[in-house]
Amino acid sequence: MKLLVVESPAKAKTINKYLGSDYEVIASFGHIRDLPAKDGSVEPDNDFAMKWEIEGRGAKQVSEIARAVKGAEKLILATDPDREGEAISWHVLEALNQKKVLKGIPVERVTFNAVTKDAVQKALANPRAIDQALVDAYLARRALDYLVGFTLSPVLWRKLPGARSAGRVQSVALRLVCDREREIEAFRAREYWSLVATLATESGQTFEARLVGADGKKIARLDIGNEAEAKAFKEALESALFTVAEVEAKPVKRHPQPPFQTSTLQQEASRKLGLAPARTMQLAQRLYEGVDIGGETVGLITYMRTDGVDMDGSAIAAARRVIGKEFGEKYVPNAPRKYTVKAKNAQEAHEAIRPTDLGRLPAMVARHLEPEQAKLYELIWKRTIASQMESAEMERTTVDIAAKVGARHLDLRASGQVVLFDGFLTLYQESRDDEEDEDSKKLPAMKAGDKLEKRAIAADQHFTEPPPRFSEASLVKRMEELGIGRPSTYAATLSTLRDREYVRIEKKRLVPEDKGMLVTAFLESFFGRYVEFDFTANLEENLDRVSNAEIDWKALLRQFWEEFTASIGETKDLRVGDVLEALNGILGDYIFPPKADGSDPRVCPNCGNGQLSLKLGKFGAFVGCSNYPECRYTRPLSVPAAEGEASAEGGQGTPGVRILGTDPVTNLEVTLRDGRFGPYIQLGEGEKPKRSSLPKGMSPASVTLEKALALLSLPREVAKHPESGEPILVGIGRYGPYVQHGKVYANIDKDDDVLELGANRAIDLIVAKESGGGRGGRAAATPGRALGDHPDGGALEVKAGRYGPYVAWGKIFATLPKAMAPESITLEQAIELVNAKAEAKGGAKGKAKAAGAAKAKAPAKKAPAKKAPAKKATGEKAEKAPAKSKAKAASG
Repeated sequence: MKLLVVESPAKAKTINKYLGSDYEVIASFGHIRDLPAKDGSVEPDNDFAMKWEIEGRGAKQVSEIARAVKGAEKLILATDPDREGEAISWHVLEALNQKKVLKGIPVERVTFNAVTKDAVQKALANPRAIDQALVDAYLARRALDYLVGFTLSPVLWRKLPGARSAGRVQSVALRLVCDREREIEAFRAREYWSLVATLATESGQTFEARLVGADGKKIARLDIGNEAEAKAFKEALESALFTVAEVEAKPVKRHPQPPFQTSTLQQEASRKLGLAPARTMQLAQRLYEGVDIGGETVGLITYMRTDGVDMDGSAIAAARRVIGKEFGEKYVPNAPRKYTVKAKNAQEAHEAIRPTDLGRLPAMVARHLEPEQAKLYELIWKRTIASQMESAEMERTTVDIAAKVGARHLDLRASGQVVLFDGFLTLYQESRDDEEDEDSKKLPAMKAGDKLEKRAIAADQHFTEPPPRFSEASLVKRMEELGIGRPSTYAATLSTLRDREYVRIEKKRLVPEDKGMLVTAFLESFFGRYVEFDFTANLEENLDRVSNAEIDWKALLRQFWEEFTASIGETKDLRVGDVLEALNGILGDYIFPPKADGSDPRVCPNCGNGQLSLKLGKFGAFVGCSNYPECRYTRPLSVPAAEGEASAEGGQGTPGVRILGTDPVTNLEVTLRDGRFGPYIQLGEGEKPKRSSLPKGMSPASVTLEKALALLSLPREVAKHPESGEPILVGIGRYGPYVQHGKVYANIDKDDDVLELGANRAIDLIVAKESGGGRGGRAAATPGRALGDHPDGGALEVKAGRYGPYVAWGKIFATLPKAMAPESITLEQAIELVNAKAEAKGGAKGKAKAAGAAKAKAPAKKAPAKKAPAKKATGEKAEKAPAKSKAKAASG
């Protein structure tokens, strides 16, 4: 018996079907060891010794692998074909050596780029040893991320209250977002005008031409800067005679883009499908590991973490066959296309992301996939096929037009483009965040000397616009251009920025929160080198050199650590005043934007002579008056207060207060305040004023008096219960928005607006909760998504608990690993999770007990049995079952 170890149960299940009874396939469930999230896990003074820890599921999987390896004739490590996969195999081998269970058993390392029978068998025929250079690069990266996070984060906590953490890649990505925000804040719109003439040929066909020159001088887009100039040009054009001066028709070709690599897949999936990078990678992982297609489990795409853009020769040949069959031979180029990686620091030389079988058309597999999986597969298939198709052929026409009025000579230009042969465009066209509109209209036939008739002259006013905020897709693209991070880190980095509440997403754009702006400004001021783009990119290059066995990984760490600790040491005597002075300078335009009337934006609107500046309080930063304590004016950073707004109480150690207006019913003042647990609304003053938290996702800057009064009116009645006739209330509690009927509470979904929730939706939530059999109060869990039945009986559901998503089977509740999305978990994965939890709780007895509880909980399909069904597990237990995961300070 040969033992083959992979990282995921889904991959194990797929491969197990390809191999015979001579093999046992076991999953490690990703990394089995990690650095404990505490000081001392990496020891620079001990030659960077690293203390790995096995706990939880890792311990169980190591024991399982150790049990299986004792009777095996060979151990085959078959984790993913990248740096992270190499590290997982290394960890497994190290753990087994510590248990001393190998005892001469040969160990082989195999890799395959696709989970197909041919690829797996070919890999097994060509084993190798673990690539120590790749492992060293992993160790260096892991140590760097740990040392930066656990050394820099405490400095942030001491010097900048409210900050959460810093990271080697995370902080540089955050700087990109914050730099863009400062560009937007500093941007000043510029007025400009365009002159467009609608002209007609002798045959009566009309087209538009733009003014591009006057009296021998070119006119650029911003050159006409006011209405007077525009009117003067318009008057001249109104009486001008128009003649075609020159016509140029130029053939052009447009070539297809290469097949997807990780970053371009994330960008296109975001733009075309609206998927976040993390979700894209979850779906791609499932397509890679294997999907049941009509009774056959097969990996549908090649490995999805890659910098490569070329394809295997057999795949190129298959693509050309599909193109000829589906689109015709004229769409097949004479020679296959070859693509090369442009990035200087490209990582492992993998193939691009492509379907494992290009003859498997999207329509053939769509019925076997979930909707999002099907869309992503179709996107990958189209991009792959298009990359080998013939170029599109176009004709781009430019017509220069002379306009003469008296002694003046004005120049206009019209442009158009027509597609002569669509080529790859018949299947696929790449979208871009910053894509400019391209004039694809066909111009009427003209030749030099033709007279043209004026139909209309338009002078339009425009204003320049600030650079757009980054979307997740455009940020990934920019990070890739700068050489920051790696394909496997982009999605995790973006998730970390959101989890730390350094950024939020509004209208699919990344908006920095105040704390994100403060952390970036602090790091730029006192650790500038470590958030420089070139420094981070050069460090990534050196890590790649480690993976190529060009430099020693510990030598790299020693050089970095010596300089880094020196920078940390320079901040020991840093005073709060120094921090405030630096932040006030960097964030001046952000905190104190210019006023419309041109007055000093730093003058206190309360006392009139004090100067506003950034202050640091116990719970974070705020803006306060220099005349404290005589003037107690405060406000949050990014919510500029109007003239005369001031806090009614508190001092410069309290969070900001913004006056929203007066309640027309009570005549009490309504204020927005920044409290210890986040922003909230308060009505009036006194010992116990009425308050309301802001719902999660509602920006303080968007709160108006109307919204505030609506929040203060909660809880409010929205409906009557269809059976009892008692009121159903909607409100905001400790755990977020809810609806309530008597002692039954139901959480409101994140997509529901607590202020807009209607009667029908409220009744649906309460009835669903009551029919689920939960106890009174906030006990019962929200209804979950049914996954199917356990082999031992009883239904499996995935639910959202207070501490994260989990799988429920009777009285067994198994928390989902962070890398596993509740939307994409399969029945097989759920069974693995609950079985592991049941065995941990009592082995075979625990599993049997869980099965009995699940069967008893399921609704009876036949006549009721004489014995009463077992009491259902309450939602309270369900919600409390998953353990809350540890928070980690360090993040790459």
